[in-house]
Amino acid sequence: MSATAKTMRITEADIAAAMARHPRAFRDPLPVRMRKIALWTLFIGLFAWCLYDFDFSPARIWTGIGRFGRVAGFMFPPYVWKTWVGFAEILKGLGETLSMAFLGTVLGAIAAFPLSFLGAKNINRLNWFRLGTRRFYDVIRAFETLILALIFIRAFGLGPLAGILAIAVGEVGTLSKLFSEALENTSNKPVEGTIASGASRAQSIRFGVMPQVTPVFLSIILYNFESNVRSGTILGIVGAGGIGFLLSDRIAGTKPGRSSS
Repeated sequence: MSATAKTMRITEADIAAAMARHPRAFRDPLPVRMRKIALWTLFIGLFAWCLYDFDFSPARIWTGIGRFGRVAGFMFPPYVWKTWVGFAEILKGLGETLSMAFLGTVLGAIAAFPLSFLGAKNINRLNWFRLGTRRFYDVIRAFETLILALIFIRAFGLGPLAGILAIAVGEVGTLSKLFSEALENTSNKPVEGTIASGASRAQSIRFGVMPQVTPVFLSIILYNFESNVRSGTILGIVGAGGIGFLLSDRIAGTKPGRSSS
């Protein structure tokens, strides 16, 4: 072993001496330790209280697992329709649910696209206007899609139209916020390059910003479409059509279409 390696070897005594000289580098101060203990105690206490308040127990979980096994037994093997009439009805409900999600997402994206530019800091330089537009996003997102569906069912009656409008309105607030954040995260170098070549403000956005955000916009729209397919099923239960409407009829034990008459 070389002389340099011997001289650089750190012993226990060296560590102890360093801890004595700089105790805060090796251990948190007492107020910091007390704060951590208090936060962990609060977190564990809140978690334990939630388990107690929700009547959580291993026996209840074990009983629930057994019941879930019986429910899963009804699902497998899956039921096969003996006639085309019953199968066609299910396909129609699935098609309505997919159509609701697709049209609602597209309509929401069309409305959110211009609104997102008004809420982006690098596009809209008027602070009061931009903040007002963002608060408009928040107001729209405050309405649950299920509540919007009930409102539109009251206005337009039962059927997929109410579900489409509910999804579209809900998507305006969500997509506008996500689109505007994507616009703010773009690089300014392509914009500066287009302006240096003589482009106008609109052309700099078209050729400097849009190529950067278009893939992000498409990814957001596809993700929200997947989410809206699930939402469309829930909206059907309250009367907005689709497979959820058929599911609600089966649960209620009525024939399809009776509840809408």
